[in-house]
Amino acid sequence: MMTFFTILLILVGANAIFMVFSLSGVSAKENKGNNDSVDAKTAVYPLQSSSKLKKAV
Repeated sequence: MMTFFTILLILVGANAIFMVFSLSGVSAKENKGNNDSVDAKTAVYPLQSSSKLKKAV
């Protein structure tokens, strides 16, 4: 039983460390990528209303 809790504590600690590193990486990427998202253009295609099929939603 003690072995189980030891392994569980190690895994929870490792998970917390990985989460801290992951969240700090996301905030760093967010600050760098703000100007890139303004320049990116997305293509929007119009719906074909003359289709013989009905809309599902």
